[in-house]
Amino acid sequence: MNAPGYVLPLPPSAPRSGHPFTRWLARSVLRLGGWKMEGAWPDVERVVVIAAPHSSMWDAWWGILAKIAMGVRVEFLAKKEAFFWPLGSILRAVGGFEVDRKSPAGVVEQLIARVKPGTRHWLVIAPEGTRKRVQKWKTGFWKIATGAQVPVVCAYFHYPDKTIGIGPALTMSGDLERDMATVREFYRPFQGKHRGTT
Repeated sequence: MNAPGYVLPLPPSAPRSGHPFTRWLARSVLRLGGWKMEGAWPDVERVVVIAAPHSSMWDAWWGILAKIAMGVRVEFLAKKEAFFWPLGSILRAVGGFEVDRKSPAGVVEQLIARVKPGTRHWLVIAPEGTRKRVQKWKTGFWKIATGAQVPVVCAYFHYPDKTIGIGPALTMSGDLERDMATVREFYRPFQGKHRGTT
């Protein structure tokens, strides 16, 4: 049974993974760390999830713990350099993967192909692309969502009250500037460990 406040229930279409013991363990660590979750997942089989603000390496670990606690199968892209032994095996076990950056198809095209119709596939991306403050976010998530014709779900970290939240599922309009402005405005109130998004 899910512990209220520490995990969010999954809708029927959500891809699932994990084991009851690892879910319990992750919930326990989140509880001890003082973290809670809020919001609701959309009932969709394919989605691009973006997570921000990303200002600390701790974001990845708290995010992975939340993923394990919920028992949701979400993939995330990691740098090739991170896949050394034994960390590489751990990253793959929790949904991490690397893509071939030298492939003629290109990274965006490879990721669009992963989120293909007929599968249950959730992909998470940090749109800032770095832990440093940036003026412009990378547009890869928008290109993937538009190319795969899937919604974008806005997930967030808010460190002042230790909240990991799930915001709205947005349908991209095809107008890059307008869509990016909508997404950036949503994230305006949230504060990461070291900074916000604006």
